[in-house]
Amino acid sequence: MANKKIIEALNSQIQKEFHSSYIYIGMEAWFADNNLDGFSHFFHIQAMEERDHAYRIFDFVHRLGGTVTLEELPKPKADYESVEDVIKAALEHEQFITKSISDLMDIALDERDHATISFLNWFIDEQVEEEENVGKILNQVKLMGKDGRGIFMIDRELAKRVYTPPVSGE
Repeated sequence: MANKKIIEALNSQIQKEFHSSYIYIGMEAWFADNNLDGFSHFFHIQAMEERDHAYRIFDFVHRLGGTVTLEELPKPKADYESVEDVIKAALEHEQFITKSISDLMDIALDERDHATISFLNWFIDEQVEEEENVGKILNQVKLMGKDGRGIFMIDRELAKRVYTPPVSGE
């Protein structure tokens, strides 16, 4: 039988992952509106990955014998002051998700739920990568300041990112 406390925490995380996708779609739109197609592309892929994360947890809840419950998503912010403002918001959001995953891991550890602990290890590793990637972009943007040529170079680099769908059972 599924642990009720674990299922509730996993459902909360599903909500956060879908909301993350929605937030990144808002960021994607801001960049598209400002003709920064590489940044827009980067956040489009971020949004797809967050949706994938939500579905990964969704499937796990069902594997545990739990029920998925979905809530309404809040409207994401879509008005930013600058490229740096958007990237700072993205990094802060990734840090929020990292804390949420860590809190979820703490619940799994407290409940001695080894299956969930094993499952969450992938997310812990993923969050280290996510914070590192967004942090690097933020550092590059800060180095460029208001130099449009530098932002253009970052934009071109981000346009090369390729979406890799998750492998079943991964």
